Formats: sequence, C-alpha cells, structure tokens
Amino acid sequence: MPSHVVDARRRQLAELLQRHRYLGIADLCREFGISGATVRRDLAYLEKNKQLTRTYGGALADYNHRFPSFRQRRAVGADGKHFVAKQALSLLRPEMVVYLDAGTTVFVLAEMLREAPVRPLTCVTSNLPAADLLAEVEGVAVHLLGGQILRRQSVLLGEVACLSAGHWKFDLALLGAEGMTREGLWNSQPAVVELQRAVIAQAKCAVALLDRTKLGRTAPQFLGGWEMVTGLLTDAPAEALAAEGISADMTNFEHIVSYLPHGEIKEVPEVKVEKAEEEAKKDENSHLTMPTSLL
Repeated sequence: MPSHVVDARRRQLAELLQRHRYLGIADLCREFGISGATVRRDLAYLEKNKQLTRTYGGALADYNHRFPSFRQRRAVGADGKHFVAKQALSLLRPEMVVYLDAGTTVFVLAEMLREAPVRPLTCVTSNLPAADLLAEVEGVAVHLLGGQILRRQSVLLGEVACLSAGHWKFDLALLGAEGMTREGLWNSQPAVVELQRAVIAQAKCAVALLDRTKLGRTAPQFLGGWEMVTGLLTDAPAEALAAEGISADMTNFEHIVSYLPHGEIKEVPEVKVEKAEEEAKKDENSHLTMPTSLL
C-alpha cells in the first residue's frame, strides 16, 4: 500500500482516538476496514511517535500524557478530600471486602486507614499508591487487580482489570470521579468507566467520594446516573448540591450505612495525614507520580 495512504490512515486513527480517548482493536478494525495485524502496526507506529498509549486490546490517546500527575491532583481540594475520606473511614467494618478506587481522595483514606486500621480487612484496588501504603498494615490484606499500569494516573486499567474485578464480591466499593452533575457521575476516559461499572456490578454498596471541586463539572465520559450508586460522600454544602439538582437522599449517611454489614455508625478519631500541598510544592519539578513511600 502506498506510504501516503498509510500515513493518512494513521493520522485519521490518531484523530479518532483524540475524540474518543480510548478505542479497542475491534473498533478500529471496523472503523477502517483493516485487519487486526494492520491496526497493531499502526498503533505501534503512533506509540513510538508518542501520539498514544497502547493498552491490552486497544489504545489511549495522548491524553494519558497530559493528564495531571498523582502529585498534582493530590494537592487540589486537600481539605475537602480529608473530610470525605474521614467519612469513608467510618464506613469500614472488620471482615469486610472493600474495593478502593483510583484517585487521590481514596489515597487520603488509605493514609487514615494506616494510622487507624480496621482489622481484619480485605482491600482490593487498582490504586497503586494506596496499595503500596496499605501493604505494610498488619491485618489488612491488599489485593491488586490485573491490568495495564498508567503511570500518571497511578492506576491499573484495561480488560484484564475488569475481568479481575468480576472474580470478587465487594461489601463496599469506594469510587472516585472527575465530576458530578444532576445527571450523575463523570470520569476521564472509557477504560476508567468500564472498570468502575465492573466493580459496581459486584458490590453490595457503592459510594462515590467527591469533594466540592467536582460539583457541577463534567468529564469526557459519563459513568451513569445517581441510581448506579448507593450514596455520595462530599464536603459540598447541601444548598450547593440542591442548586445543582442532586437529591439530598444521595448524602443520607444512615441510608448508606444500612447497606453495610454491622450497620452502626462509628466515631473515627482525628487522624493526621501528610500535607498534600506541601508535598506537591516540594516535588513540583519531579516527574515521578508516586507518593514518597514508592520512591
């Protein structure tokens, strides 16, 4: 095939990925009418030129390289994340199987759990920094899902991660998102949403952990309406949630607790965690995305 035809197809493929963020090999075969082997050659070429990130069974646009690092995201809304994480910690009960989503609010929760452990506890996660932090906590068994590592997100994603999640039954799933509106929850890319949906399908209780900076924001991918989750933990004021059209029922803490084993609400002691803003400033020139414990 003439080189100019191949080059044009590769440009179109890259542009398509920019619009959709993630596409599988089967999708690309159908879109361009080419074989899987040809798609893989095109993806290898585009990855070599830093236009995408290949994944198991597909590719992510270079959005993956522009996505704010773990450290950068951790410094945003630190007080709100601490408030939400403390609420989430009070949901944990001994002998639970808990899914910890990717994201920095969940990492703050992991810091708190390290200082005030709930034992015994089984934590399943795609969140690499949280897994590393909790792996040393006695009585907390940590299991990582399979999948491809995305460095800047510090997360495992992809088809293998979804299949891995399907082997578990979760008492509680604690989920993050990039935005919340009256319509529901929004996230950054299809691979993230696919994994969250796989987790929700295996969870008795799924709770969104979102600080006030996410209110009224959308993102490229729609996770689903509020009926997908049991409840919402947030520091956003009730009047702000009402103005956005989010029902007060979503933040009813007792309702969330009623879905959990041993449903009483427990008090959580004040737990000191690292100052995210100070850490981000200290390491602002670093390209590493992991917390200090991983460096």
